[in-house]
Amino acid sequence: MQHLTLRAMLAQTTEVVGAGHEARWLCEVATALDGAEFERALDEPVTDRMVAHLDAMVARYRTGEPLQYVLGRWAFRRLDLMVDRRVLIPRPETELVAAAAIELARNVAAPRHVADLGTGSGAIGLSMAVELPLDGTTVWITDSSDDALAVAGANLAGIGRAAENVIVLEGDWLAALPSGQRFDVIVSNPPYVAEGSPLLDDSVGDWEPPSALFAGPDGLDDIRRIVAGAPAHLHRGGWLVLEIGADQGPAVRSLFDDGGYRAVELRQDYAGRDRIALARRP
Repeated sequence: MQHLTLRAMLAQTTEVVGAGHEARWLCEVATALDGAEFERALDEPVTDRMVAHLDAMVARYRTGEPLQYVLGRWAFRRLDLMVDRRVLIPRPETELVAAAAIELARNVAAPRHVADLGTGSGAIGLSMAVELPLDGTTVWITDSSDDALAVAGANLAGIGRAAENVIVLEGDWLAALPSGQRFDVIVSNPPYVAEGSPLLDDSVGDWEPPSALFAGPDGLDDIRRIVAGAPAHLHRGGWLVLEIGADQGPAVRSLFDDGGYRAVELRQDYAGRDRIALARRP
């Protein structure tokens, strides 16, 4: 085993997991080598510790555990996030939500205040901190879960200078925000799956935290609370941006209309399904 090269280990892993990208990512984590560094080391021998780490990850992956949790990390926009079963897996659809919030916040003159409610891993909020101007930006990230905030805190430590612009608060949705504090953009990827939904993939329902997935009989319980409460925390003309379920567009539009919002818009994900709802406080 001591003469096994990284190239041979990658080939063996590809045979076992049946997918080249997944095998490469697993081997990169096992060896702590990325990109060009990994390529340069292909003909170098691997250590017993690397093999043991890889074997443990492959065993977890073969039980059906999502690759992101097995790797313990996942890319989101410009970030390399730590993820585990305490938080949702960051998804491409949520990158679009972050992009919408960043676009709106970038159009606001400094000082700008933005909030990410139910931040989970910190994906949206930390992306805003990294991608918005460092001067004149304050990002508030909140969650009611101690576990989620621990993950977000670990990811916060990895974003460098931008971390100085981030305030972390524990609390339930808008109740976490200080009374009287107003924001230019509030964004959230709240739970929006209906309880008992047959549309939820087993790989999601079996592994990801239920509290971050389910929101009542129609999946709108938390969205209702956020839509109703956000105006009290938004500047005039401030925006609320939400990730929603693919079948929730009309219902969320009605919630915005009933709440007196303006410029209501539904945007689609990469599959052409309603995924982002945004509206402006008059």
